[in-house]
Amino acid sequence: MSLQGQVALITGAGKGIGKAVAKRLAAEGVHVGLLARTEGDLKAVQSEISGSHDVRTAYATADVSSRSDVEAAVAKLKQELGPVDILINNAGIAAFGSVMEMDPEEWERIVRVNLFGTYYVTRAVLPDMMERKKGAIINVSSTAGLRGSATTSAYSASKFAVQGFTESLMQEARKFNIRVTALTLSTVNTELAANVGLKIGDEDRMLQPEDVAELVHGMLSLHPRAFINQAGLWTTNPQ
Repeated sequence: MSLQGQVALITGAGKGIGKAVAKRLAAEGVHVGLLARTEGDLKAVQSEISGSHDVRTAYATADVSSRSDVEAAVAKLKQELGPVDILINNAGIAAFGSVMEMDPEEWERIVRVNLFGTYYVTRAVLPDMMERKKGAIINVSSTAGLRGSATTSAYSASKFAVQGFTESLMQEARKFNIRVTALTLSTVNTELAANVGLKIGDEDRMLQPEDVAELVHGMLSLHPRAFINQAGLWTTNPQ
């Protein structure tokens, strides 16, 4: 199915997976709303897309863990681009440490960004989707949301919660013809992964943001009668 002319809102759009998804959708004629915390990153992505594709773009800065930030940012993007057809909840943070070593404020911050951020942005765009009886929501999760490991308690808890939120929302939204999907990823070669000390390999041995963008495009291009409630993406050549 053609995506041309639809409006997508992508969080964490200033770099990494969010940037790759925004560029891939723009290549299909999708108007893109970019949301992240750093204005400089958003301006750069907007400029790159505008210079390559004949689509409308807009950006708004927000900390997704702040409901007021999110509501103001979504209102701005809707005013500039129109109602949102596609939501990619990609914004997230990570830090690792044992339950007793990690500072409680850091533990809470991870959950607020990864879980509450997904909830706040979804809640801001969902009414329009329900009214129009159309839409697609993809929540970027992680394999850490399928199984916990030592030192990942905060990150895993947040991503397990995203999985549960996605499943519940999917059951609520189906009757409105809204597709909701959780995307569970193994480690992707991004700045976030490098910053938390995950082992990063070369392009042939590591998932790249563009791989995720291709999967997102494929999922969104399905006929409206079909959707994937959960999809995983792993490298075929593990280190």
